[in-house]
Amino acid sequence: MTGFGSPDPAVDAPPDPTHPAGTRHRLRPRLVRLGTLLLGLTVLVAGGVGVGGWLYYRSIERHVARVDAFAEVPAAERPQPVTKNAINLLVVGSDARDGDPARSRADTIILAHLTADRRKAQLISIPRDSWVYVPRSADGRHGGTNAKINAALAWGGTPLLVRTVENFTGVRVDHVVLIDFGGFQEIIDAIGGVDVQVDRTFTSIARPFRTFRAGVQRMDGAAALDFARQRQQFPDGDFSRIRHQQAVIRAVLDKATTSGLLTDPSRLDAFLRAVAKAVTVDTELSLVQMAADLRHLGRDDVSFLTSPSRGTGRVAGQSVVLPDRQRAAALYDAIRRDEADTWFAATR
Repeated sequence: MTGFGSPDPAVDAPPDPTHPAGTRHRLRPRLVRLGTLLLGLTVLVAGGVGVGGWLYYRSIERHVARVDAFAEVPAAERPQPVTKNAINLLVVGSDARDGDPARSRADTIILAHLTADRRKAQLISIPRDSWVYVPRSADGRHGGTNAKINAALAWGGTPLLVRTVENFTGVRVDHVVLIDFGGFQEIIDAIGGVDVQVDRTFTSIARPFRTFRAGVQRMDGAAALDFARQRQQFPDGDFSRIRHQQAVIRAVLDKATTSGLLTDPSRLDAFLRAVAKAVTVDTELSLVQMAADLRHLGRDDVSFLTSPSRGTGRVAGQSVVLPDRQRAAALYDAIRRDEADTWFAATR
C-alpha cells in the first residue's frame, strides 16, 4: 500500500478521464452529500413511533439499491482497523447510482468517521482533483499510476475507488454510500427547503443564473444543488465548492431537527422515500442498524474538514490539488485511532 509512508510511483500523468472531449466545460450537478445520509439514517429511528416502527423501516430499506463495493478489493492490501467499533464510511456523490465505471464520475468524495461511542462524527472532504496514486483496476486496463482521485470510479467502479481512498488515507473503509444527483433535489424539497449561510454574494454561471447573496438564504432543492456545485468563478475553485456543500449539510441537519419533520408522519415518509431512491449502499450496510447507532447524533456533534493540501498546481498540463502528506498523515492517523477530536483541537 502506498499511503503516506512512501512516495507515489513516479509516472507520467494520464489524460484526465473526468473531462471527456466535448464535455469539459459542461456543468454537472454536484451533491451536498453526507448530511443527507446522516440525517436520513437518524430520522429512521427518531421518527419510528409516528410512522409504524421497525416494519416500516424494513420496507424502506428494501427499496435501497445495493452495490458490491468490496468484491475486487484484495484483502492483503487493505489497512487493518485500529479502534474497535468505530465506523468509516466512504460517501460518494456521482452522476450514476450503480458505480458503473463507463458512466460514473466521483464529483464528491467524503470519508465519514463515526466514533466508537457514536457520539461524534467527522466528515472529511477529499477534493476530487487530489493527485494520488490509483491502483491498477481489476481488469488490468487502468490505474497503476498517479491521477486525480475521481478517476478511480471511472476506471474501476466503486471497488477501485475504495482501494484508492484506503491507499491514500491508510484508513479502512467499512461501508460505502453512493448518492445520486437526480434524487438530491427531491430530498431537499421533502423537508421544505433549507436556510443556508452564504459566505459571499455571487451569481451562478449556469441557467437560470441565480444570485446568491451573503447571509442566510432560503433555498429549495434546485437552488441548493446549484449553490453547492459552483466553483469556476472562485479563485480557490473546488475548495469554495466544498465549503458551500458543507454549509448545505449544516442547513439540512438544522432543518430536520427544528422543523417538526420527525413528528410529521407524511413529511417524514416523503423524506425517507426520497432518500431511499437517491442512495446506493454496499451489500453489508444495514440502514436500520446505522440509524439506531446515530439516534443521538446532533448538528453540533458533526465536524467538517477538508483533507489537508498544499493548494493547487499543474501536472502534465492538468490543474490538480496537491495533498499535504505530512498533515494528512497526522489527520488520518487520528481517524484510525478514533482520536480526531484531539487532532481538531490541536490544529485550530
